[in-house]
Amino acid sequence: MKSEHVDNHLQQVLNSSIDNKMVFGVSVRVEKGDASLVFLGSAGNLANDSLYFIASTTKLFITALTMRLRELGKLGLDDPIVKYLDNQYVDKLLIFKGVDYSDQITIRQLLSHTSGLPDYFQQKKKNRKSLHDELIAGHDQYWSIEQVINEVKNMKPQFKPGEQGKALYSDTNYQLLGKIIERITGSRIGMVLKEYIFDPLGLNYTYLYEDSKDNKPVPMFYKQKHLRIPLAMRSFGPDGGLVSNSKELMIFIKAFFQGKLFPINYFDEMKQWNRIFFPFEYGIGLARFQLPRIFSPFTSMPELLGHSGLSGAFAFYAPEKDVFLTGTVNQISNPGIPFRLMFQLLNCF
Repeated sequence: MKSEHVDNHLQQVLNSSIDNKMVFGVSVRVEKGDASLVFLGSAGNLANDSLYFIASTTKLFITALTMRLRELGKLGLDDPIVKYLDNQYVDKLLIFKGVDYSDQITIRQLLSHTSGLPDYFQQKKKNRKSLHDELIAGHDQYWSIEQVINEVKNMKPQFKPGEQGKALYSDTNYQLLGKIIERITGSRIGMVLKEYIFDPLGLNYTYLYEDSKDNKPVPMFYKQKHLRIPLAMRSFGPDGGLVSNSKELMIFIKAFFQGKLFPINYFDEMKQWNRIFFPFEYGIGLARFQLPRIFSPFTSMPELLGHSGLSGAFAFYAPEKDVFLTGTVNQISNPGIPFRLMFQLLNCF
């Protein structure tokens, strides 16, 4: 049975998170796996049903879609991407130490960020600025996957595909996955997501942001200022372009981990972790966040499985407590804020 005491405690955590300096609004849903507790709350300038950009949390949807297509026999994780993509995408895509490894990149490596491909978003370009830097500075812009590929071909990779123990978080991987899914299905990625995920789960407010005049999602904050980059948000597509709310994101993350979107036995394989940056590890299409107890000797810091986004959005499952958490703090400048909030919420149990 639902605990009013826990609900009140959770709402107090949300209320206290608003400082009007970095956090101006939060929207959160928390559920126990057995549905013995369901909490939906908000504070500040966000409401329970606020629509927001989930940014890289989008990657979990692409993972679910890829695994579903795998189940249907439409692709294999070890298929080379050259099986699905034309030369304009693959030719000289990854040259490492003078050797062209482009035809060795696999779907598994794209999902797990072990392809070695540079990150078109965070890695610096020839002008010594990254796309991330340009957007934060207010230079909104549109790009296509063809532009992404051309830019990546001029960037330096750090390792060859599948090199043991190597991983680099790269949005380029999921741009390519989106294109592969489109080639396999013959449909645009937004329509494929609708057919395989949104409609089956009854997600009526979750969609791929494709119209730069669409003002339904709340504007994101960068520090104290609104960051309005609709052209960029339209461009991210399969690596970070989804819009949702906390309730529908919860429906998705529970379906993801409970085997409603693809066979649950796939998780044994998906949990092959590589470190990408402390304290994150990445499996096959899935992120893992866990701080060693030495960093918090007096507080329980359970393992979190799922994904977060640069927008401050998150969708995670804490197996130790059998608790799911979704929501956003709607702040770009400090990616640690949503994790502090999640751990405060988990400490209510």
